[in-house]
Amino acid sequence: MTTTPRAFLILHGWQNHRPPAHWQHWLADRLTGLGHDVTYPQLPDPDDPSLERWLTDLEGHLAGLGADGTERVVVAHSLSAVLWLHAVDRKLPGTAAVDRTLLVAPPSAAVLVTYPEVTEFAPPPLDGLTFPAPTRLVAGDDDPYLPEGAQTAYGDPLGLTAELLPGAAHLDLEAGYGSWPSVLEWCLDADTRLTVRP
Repeated sequence: MTTTPRAFLILHGWQNHRPPAHWQHWLADRLTGLGHDVTYPQLPDPDDPSLERWLTDLEGHLAGLGADGTERVVVAHSLSAVLWLHAVDRKLPGTAAVDRTLLVAPPSAAVLVTYPEVTEFAPPPLDGLTFPAPTRLVAGDDDPYLPEGAQTAYGDPLGLTAELLPGAAHLDLEAGYGSWPSVLEWCLDADTRLTVRP
């Protein structure tokens, strides 16, 4: 694994208060320990989020992400994966400077609209949405928040091939994702194949 310095922005999902046992916290700790610049912010009001406030916060974090010449990487889980789609759709300042993105377990529109707290996060039109940088999509093949399947809900309209992880559900603590070695490997090497945790 290379230790070339990079800048990482790790974005959490709905109701996530960044518990130390979550794989994103685990990932932030390990990347920081390897000398990388890591931003893992608590987004505003995670239990009752506002799309506009989250976008404003995201813009601020993107503005401070990495120095010139540093690879900039975004890792977004669950609701923040959908947040990223809104940011790209709106051409939010800073999105074009990101070098690669990992979207993990985005919940489907059909699920989001059933929860009043996050209805406004339902994804923008996906057909024709163009990512400014290489983007990977990974989800459990049995994600309860993605009943249509990642390929149908997101992969096909976005022109991405979803990487489906058997039995990984929503890739959260409930599914046992307190650590996730292959996502750390992907952060250090973009060609890494994402796999279920051991």
